[in-house]
Amino acid sequence: MEDLRNYINSVRRDFSSKSLDEKHVPENPYKLFEKWFEEAVSSQILDPYAMVIATVNKKHQPSTRVVYMRDISENGLVFYTNYHSDKAKDLDENKNISALFFWIELERQIKITGVAEKTSNEMSDAYFASRPRESQIGAWASNQSSILSSRSELEEKVLYYTKLFEGQSVPRPEYWGGYLIKPHSFEFWQGRPNRLHDRIIYTRQSNNWIISRLSP
Repeated sequence: MEDLRNYINSVRRDFSSKSLDEKHVPENPYKLFEKWFEEAVSSQILDPYAMVIATVNKKHQPSTRVVYMRDISENGLVFYTNYHSDKAKDLDENKNISALFFWIELERQIKITGVAEKTSNEMSDAYFASRPRESQIGAWASNQSSILSSRSELEEKVLYYTKLFEGQSVPRPEYWGGYLIKPHSFEFWQGRPNRLHDRIIYTRQSNNWIISRLSP
């Protein structure tokens, strides 16, 4: 453990690739998000749509996990999950949510704060229908976040639902669907030398976005 601690404290890396100037960013944060996302895709970053989301349960205990952003529009960002999962139970108690994209290859982060609400059944149905059949079966087999007695229990449930839906389309379970994150703020972080990073935050006020620079 001591060697690990020494290693962690000895690691140093400087940031130097790009800059971010509040005088030259678009007025709408979705435009800047789109630009950065396209650059992440062009840089062949693995899973650029992966984001860490943070929720808080009724005991005020925060929890984080990685999910995939599956849609984005001026209304917000969408991800899908089991409505019986821990994250869904947290959101039933507290709609506040935070999401973080971290693209280390570009020395960039985007932090989004807002509230989450369930998407329509129609939207969830459409996305579920687009998933690979194996993933559809998995949604039925997994009671997400619940305790399993063994791996074999899960595999037996997969076999059960595979046989149950053999020769037919797999319907969406009523306990599985999407959440729309409706942002209150976007913070764009660009790594800079000497830890003097650029941080530009967009804060929503009524129908407008207020742009500010934050200390690094």
